[in-house]
Amino acid sequence: MSDEQEIRDLVENWMDATRSGDGARVLSLMTDDALFLLPGRAPMTKDDFAAQAENQSGNDAPLIEGTSDIKEINVSGDMATMLSALTVSVTTPDGKEFSRSGHTLTVLKKIEGRWYLSRDANLLTPDG
Repeated sequence: MSDEQEIRDLVENWMDATRSGDGARVLSLMTDDALFLLPGRAPMTKDDFAAQAENQSGNDAPLIEGTSDIKEINVSGDMATMLSALTVSVTTPDGKEFSRSGHTLTVLKKIEGRWYLSRDANLLTPDG
């Protein structure tokens, strides 16, 4: 399988795990030093991501649906970059709904033959 296809499969696995609320699987797709860059916020670490997922589990978990339209993937050895258009819709446990969309620029690392998300610059903004 090509590196590009493996990366596409990683994204599909991430989206599926997010839809099903499987935070442990999402975490398994990241490097230990993963960082998420979000507008107006300090970078979020993998530990921050894990704490947020733990706080939003079970009945407190929002329903998250999303689509990722990969625009380009560039592979250079054991590093890759990916540009995507992402749309995320969230329904909170109390029934409130909101959505965000925009672009992401992702850096991936190949470790022991497997691709992982390492950095993600998330430029999503509220819709409507």
